[in-house]
Amino acid sequence: MDEIEYVWSVLGGDAALTARVARAARPEVLEARLPVRALASACVGVCALAAAELAARRAALGGVPAVRVDDGAVAAAFTSERHLRIGGREPVSFAPLSRLWRTADGWVRTHANYPHHRARLLAALGLARDTEDARAVDAVGSLLAGLPARSVEETVYAAGGAAVALRTPEEWAASEQGRAVAGRPLVEGGVLDASPARTFAPVPPSAGALLPAAGLRVLDLTRVIAGPVATRTLALLGADVLRVDPPGLPELPDQHVDTGFGKRSATLDLTCDQAAFEELLGAADVVVIGYRPGSLDRFGLSPRALAARRPGLVVARLSAWGAYGPWAGRRGFDSLVQVGTGIAALEGTADRPGALPAQALDHGTGYLLAAGVLRALTEQSRHGGSRYVEVALARTAAWLSAGPAPDGASGAGRPHGVGGPSTMGTGSGARRVRAAGEAGGPGDAGDAGGPGASPWLRERESPLGRLRYALPPVRFEGGPTDWERAPGPWGADAARWV
Repeated sequence: MDEIEYVWSVLGGDAALTARVARAARPEVLEARLPVRALASACVGVCALAAAELAARRAALGGVPAVRVDDGAVAAAFTSERHLRIGGREPVSFAPLSRLWRTADGWVRTHANYPHHRARLLAALGLARDTEDARAVDAVGSLLAGLPARSVEETVYAAGGAAVALRTPEEWAASEQGRAVAGRPLVEGGVLDASPARTFAPVPPSAGALLPAAGLRVLDLTRVIAGPVATRTLALLGADVLRVDPPGLPELPDQHVDTGFGKRSATLDLTCDQAAFEELLGAADVVVIGYRPGSLDRFGLSPRALAARRPGLVVARLSAWGAYGPWAGRRGFDSLVQVGTGIAALEGTADRPGALPAQALDHGTGYLLAAGVLRALTEQSRHGGSRYVEVALARTAAWLSAGPAPDGASGAGRPHGVGGPSTMGTGSGARRVRAAGEAGGPGDAGDAGGPGASPWLRERESPLGRLRYALPPVRFEGGPTDWERAPGPWGADAARWV
């Protein structure tokens, strides 16, 4: 079964529509031992198809517009943080303490990009939080070299930090969390109530670009990459996306710029501004949540609680490890999931773990989540019901890592691998191993002739200075090709709908 056909079947789409998707393959991009290029193109392809399907329904077109997926555009988007320039400045991707470390019995990966995660890592290891970076790297390296990897994992997690011990694919598959993840669909979803069918205002096909999400309000409660990629995509398609963050937990500035296209950004303290949030919720069509499962339930933000207060809502949630199993409440990031699920072992050597050529779990899961939201909106217009969509980085990792499925096999609920005989291998087995967190080169990012010559990059002015950025890869006939709005400063907008 083709990758797009598989994912489209998981999303509940009409199988005949996959014939509307054409792919421009570029074997030189996103090289890896695992079929990253196939995963990336499939995630973008189904997202574009879901957008085209909804556009056709809203504009009363005679058929679903054709979709074209170009591996070059996809590769540039999946490595967007490497292409970003802000006033000519190259952003910082990984902090000094976000890295792989040798331990007494293997390897452990830490994530300390955020100041609070850095502080918790140092505290867990008995080091002062104000330790200067160079000294901290030396001190942490010396300490971890004498400790077992899984002991470090548990100690740092217990302190509220983020660390994961390296596992082989076999070790992950045998773990309780690995078994829980393997038993779930790639994209989960369902109906929460019997709300009436959604009625869309028509989108005239002659009104410029077809914007399937025009007029929809999306409340964006996400951070890091996967969730913001999903909401950035919905903004591209015409949605009014308002990202809301707690004021005491600021986002990394460069990361905010990379994933902030098309959106507005506000802060809101749910512990004392619940009424303001309820006002936003009362006019929202979609809520996207990217915090750890259960961490916001005390604010009434579970899917059923939200739908009870706002019937007809679509609630989309994502997590690192899944909303099930013993790791459901654990913090996680793409780099940590690669290490924990065996991907880093597969991409490495006997001497050192490796990494994928992009944060493909984050980006791929983001496009899957956006596709799930778009399909939920289409189904709402036919059958009604408040709906939920759920994805997890670890589930995307399982799809990438597993072997190919038999032709014609059903996709729902089974561990399907990306690719097959034509896509599984890339011929790159002898390539230099890329360490976890290491940036790839121009070939990884899809640059034809270098960054300045790439057809997938663009420059524009913004409130933050002149930006160079990767164009969106989600394309369909008559649809948008760029975001209308450039990102502005984090938290600078009012917490209200336009």
